[in-house]
Amino acid sequence: MLPRRQDYGARSGSVINFRTTVSPGSVRRSAAVLPSVLTFLVIVASGGLLLMIEKGMLNSMETPSPRGSQARRLDFIRQAGKHSPDSADVESQILQEIRNRTIKTVCSQKNMPHSIWSLSPLQRKTLLQHILVNDEYHFLYCYVPKVACSNWKRVLKVLSGALENVDVSIKMDHRSDLLFLSSLKPEEIRYRLKHYFKFMFVREPMERLLSAYRNKFGEIQSYQKKYGVEIIKRYRKGHAKDASVTGDDVTFAEFVRYLLDEDAERMNEHWMPVYNLCQPCAVPYDFIGSYENLERDAEFVLERIGAPPYVHFPERQTWYKPVTVETLHYYLCSLPQKLLRELLPKYILDFSLFTYPLPNTTTAHCRH
Repeated sequence: MLPRRQDYGARSGSVINFRTTVSPGSVRRSAAVLPSVLTFLVIVASGGLLLMIEKGMLNSMETPSPRGSQARRLDFIRQAGKHSPDSADVESQILQEIRNRTIKTVCSQKNMPHSIWSLSPLQRKTLLQHILVNDEYHFLYCYVPKVACSNWKRVLKVLSGALENVDVSIKMDHRSDLLFLSSLKPEEIRYRLKHYFKFMFVREPMERLLSAYRNKFGEIQSYQKKYGVEIIKRYRKGHAKDASVTGDDVTFAEFVRYLLDEDAERMNEHWMPVYNLCQPCAVPYDFIGSYENLERDAEFVLERIGAPPYVHFPERQTWYKPVTVETLHYYLCSLPQKLLRELLPKYILDFSLFTYPLPNTTTAHCRH
């Protein structure tokens, strides 16, 4: 389990200061890893990178080496939780600390937004439409599609009394019985942002992207008709005027080409970068959970907001098809490297802010 609420120190800016309760030996081992990882992340979070992103300069550059010593050490931290409960606590605390320090470093740059009111009208509209409100338990949740948001919405509906329990077998209605921050007045928004517990969940960017691709173009007919037909006609030779196109056989490479031509701020929410959806520089989130540690992080959030004991986070549905390491490896290694190099800048803030290493698609790695 994560530390209880009282184990967390005071919050400064967007950093949560931890007072760990684990053994000194575990802390010493993990502390040895922390400085080098932080050094790497501070470099990634520098203003120079932000300027390059803003000017589109990364589009003409080679993808940075995905598996240097720093990335291996970060992987070591992520793997630590598999060995013992104490290691899992340390892993979660260190990752949360790294993530918050990185966000603080990036968001301190002059060209970054420092409140929701400094966002453009389009950015603010997107953000407020993705923050859900619970006034009884005083929390705000920024939902990110393909990061267990349907299950979180079930939890919110149970807390509001709209659902009897999270395991009720119904098709999720993503709008009804939910209160969005966008429906409130400016003074009501300000109050809740200042006083409520704010959280969000993130996922490895390419894994989330692949999950959206497989789900929307492999299973959802409305997406095949709306997006699939357009993608095939635009990017598949000889199909520009083909009336028989159904959009149900979009390739991953075609999908990536479509993403490259899209404005990140106007993308469909299922593949819009998490940064654009939840604006972690404009909103000082109190907790950022990981899809990779979903059960443990969800348990912490439920305890932190004071949810009743009978409210638990739902288990994954039996029909759910997870994106495995092998599946992601196959799809990324099958992509032309030029496409991947051009794609990464669109999601570079998701990689750097939320401490995910860039994907390894070197020839040697892809042979395995």
